[in-house]
Amino acid sequence: MSASGTAAPLRVALVGYGPAGSFFHAPLIATTPGLVLDTIVTGNKERRAQALREHPEVAFAATADELWPRAGALDLVVLASPNRTHVPLATAALRAGLPVVVDKPLAATAAEARELAALAERAGLLLTVFQNRRWDSDFRTLKALLERRELGEVHRFESRFERWRPQPKGGWRESGDPAEIGGLLYDLGSHLVDQALTLFGPAKSVYAESDVRRPGAAADDDDFIAITHAGGVRSHLWMSATAARLGPRFRVLGSTGGYVTYGLDPQEAALREGLRPGEGTGWGAEPESAWGTAGTDETARPVPSLPGDYPAFYAAVAAALREGTAPPVTAWEAAAAIQVIEAARESARTGLAVAL
Repeated sequence: MSASGTAAPLRVALVGYGPAGSFFHAPLIATTPGLVLDTIVTGNKERRAQALREHPEVAFAATADELWPRAGALDLVVLASPNRTHVPLATAALRAGLPVVVDKPLAATAAEARELAALAERAGLLLTVFQNRRWDSDFRTLKALLERRELGEVHRFESRFERWRPQPKGGWRESGDPAEIGGLLYDLGSHLVDQALTLFGPAKSVYAESDVRRPGAAADDDDFIAITHAGGVRSHLWMSATAARLGPRFRVLGSTGGYVTYGLDPQEAALREGLRPGEGTGWGAEPESAWGTAGTDETARPVPSLPGDYPAFYAAVAAALREGTAPPVTAWEAAAAIQVIEAARESARTGLAVAL
């Protein structure tokens, strides 16, 4: 505590300053009350220069190994590094006594994710996963509709993250090397599966189709997952980099009505443009033209979108560290989503549904 009686800010080290670190984690950390961006780990000179322009007070480290000897001077480590580093770096951070936020996916396998979850529990440390799409405008709006049972008994959930990128961009995400944990099943699929499990509970069986469609691509770029939930709902999830015409973001069908919405939450675009939460008003708000509709073809009405709220993730992290409240996403939840992705890969390989 400071002399004034207020708690000193929690000191955060951010590992990685590529798109995930610079567009998402750094600005959200820097604008969360009670957190301060203390150290950025990157050995890239251009990224260091960018980070210094955007966060003038930050310190730097060339590798994550430089953090562990000074664990006592830090309160949290955030991993926005390539997927293949998530398990070893999270393990090292926990063994150094540091709470950890890991960008999705937490691991390549559910077994690895569960091992990390158990390690964090034994150490009494926070381990959470950045599933920011739980705070998308459309997802928050749909969740509220379901909580009010405005669609009746839901029987089908359709969800899409589709893009038109006919030319591969290159880099590790499109690598065919299994060690890189690339491809859309682990990238966009991590979000889609997490949202489906959050809304409708555990998966009972999984069927999937997975393709590499673009010349020069080595990792899956066009995928479909069908989940049968233990509660009976069927989730149909599409993720693609080869969609020349985009489908609805959500189509949810229930016994008394449905909900349909198009387009993406505005927060990612705002962060990429350099906007920050707390600057002006209306963070995460969608224009009326982007609102979804609920009802039937005869009774459909616009549904005002709740604002997207990515800042809520790090606010919940700060509360968990200070007050012992629940983490915004548990590692066990992340493991359940990875189990579905593993089953999807197996189903796509064999052409058969996989029971969980």
